[in-house]
Amino acid sequence: MTMTETSQPDAPRLAFHKTEGEGPVIIFLPGYASDMEGSKATALEQWARDAGRSYIRFDYSGCGQSEGEFEDRSLADWRDDVLSVIDELADGPVVLVGSSMGGWLMLLAAKARPDRVAGLVGIAPAPDFTDWGFTPDQKMELLNKGRLEETSDYADEPMVTTRKFWSSGEANRVMFGTIPITCPVRILQGQRDKEVPWERAPRLAQLLAGDNVQVTLVKDGDHRLSRPQDIALLFRTVAEICDCVA
Repeated sequence: MTMTETSQPDAPRLAFHKTEGEGPVIIFLPGYASDMEGSKATALEQWARDAGRSYIRFDYSGCGQSEGEFEDRSLADWRDDVLSVIDELADGPVVLVGSSMGGWLMLLAAKARPDRVAGLVGIAPAPDFTDWGFTPDQKMELLNKGRLEETSDYADEPMVTTRKFWSSGEANRVMFGTIPITCPVRILQGQRDKEVPWERAPRLAQLLAGDNVQVTLVKDGDHRLSRPQDIALLFRTVAEICDCVA
């Protein structure tokens, strides 16, 4: 594990692992409150190493082994972390692989760095989930109390959402019209996903400006898409995108 200074003044240093290789640099973007030690991030690293491809996994500020406090960070902060990794650690074109919230961040990064982002792979991407992922009562609690705690299916500790993060998400929504992204995009979406309604994946594909966009629906797939067959599908999809942009 290595730490890098970011291009943001006074921003926390980010922890990362980098695998040297050929082709576009593959960068994995974890989901909300997740980190670079997740099964998809580490499996993709091993695949990249075996295939001789360049790969980076990292932790957002306030997450995992990176510096900073989780509750101090916002969606915009994590977008800037992604941009710092692209700018400081990667040479040439990059392929972003975004899981859940990471799928939102990959869209924001592609909009900000159209000359660098050559392809996108979304795993149950969740753009704009601050809008559709909370009930009116939960939104009121966020606004009035400044934070929301929810039981998590993926961790022993409760899932915390702050008003700062929620407000930043609302300010960075993308699915309100044509999304000016023209690079190749692949979306993998489970139809038994309890967090992200699967119908959002085709809608996202429709809004993307480019034509080289494909959605793969996994009928028995859940939100994580981390079973062996899901991971194999991810490998094939990332390889296809890398070959497409090489």
